[in-house]
Amino acid sequence: MSRIAIIDMGTNTFHLLIANAGKEGYEIIHRGHEAVKIGEAGINEGFITENACRRAIATMEKFRETIDDKGVITVYAFGTSALRNAKNGRTLAGEINTATGITVRIISGEEEADYIFEGVKAALDLGSDGNLVMDIGAGSVEFILGNRHEVFWKQSFEIGGQRLLEKFQKHDPISADEINQLDAYFESELRPLQKALQKFKPKTLVGSSGTFDTLSDIFSIRHKLPGTNEQPETPLSTEGFYEIYEELIRKNRSERMNIAGMIEMRVDMIVVSCCLIRHILEAHRFERIRVSSYSLKEGVLAMLAAGHGTSR
Repeated sequence: MSRIAIIDMGTNTFHLLIANAGKEGYEIIHRGHEAVKIGEAGINEGFITENACRRAIATMEKFRETIDDKGVITVYAFGTSALRNAKNGRTLAGEINTATGITVRIISGEEEADYIFEGVKAALDLGSDGNLVMDIGAGSVEFILGNRHEVFWKQSFEIGGQRLLEKFQKHDPISADEINQLDAYFESELRPLQKALQKFKPKTLVGSSGTFDTLSDIFSIRHKLPGTNEQPETPLSTEGFYEIYEELIRKNRSERMNIAGMIEMRVDMIVVSCCLIRHILEAHRFERIRVSSYSLKEGVLAMLAAGHGTSR
């Protein structure tokens, strides 16, 4: 077995996963994350601010220390929406390489969707019926239609939580007019998804990590369910989602932070993200919601362990 590190450099959060991987499978030995917020204050203008660049480099230096301490052989680092769309994204990737020796691979939205789907398949048995996998990042949202055997359709949309927050939510609590504006925006931007839903008719909505993790934590606490830490699949129901959604749109930031299960890194974007989830649930009749705690980094790990490799 070889010891590898996978870094998912998200628009809001950088994640570090360290694992022993080989032909027999893999064993995750470390997980870490930092709320870096590289999309803050610049994402809709197409640049990463100077302060955000400093936070990114400092976080990657911290990750480098952990990687060295754990005796990692190979490092895979992936830049997503903010890095691929910012005018200075590649410059920042170069600065990170100079500071840490880590090569950052900036991936396309399609590649991101592929890795996410592999991560979800590693967490859940998707069965033979259709599923809509939905991964809400701060920069982009990936939608993948498929089952355990194949992908029917996939697309990445640059409508992530930070973009939506800065573009639409000017009041806290969010106003009814802002929710209506979001719905109109979703209706316009997600037309390809609507056509795919009509064609493939998935039965299950599968939320991948991020916002869905927090919703599941809140749901589990309220229903006195066992702790969900490190579980590949965590609980959430459609009814449970709507109950939480109605509460979120009525509360301001400090009130949302008092909700049991809420975390600091999600408290700002969770309202607009839940508006998107609610829009999807209203756009198509799903029989149930499932939540995968695995996403991009676990997808990369699964592909490496299976010997499929990944371009570096």
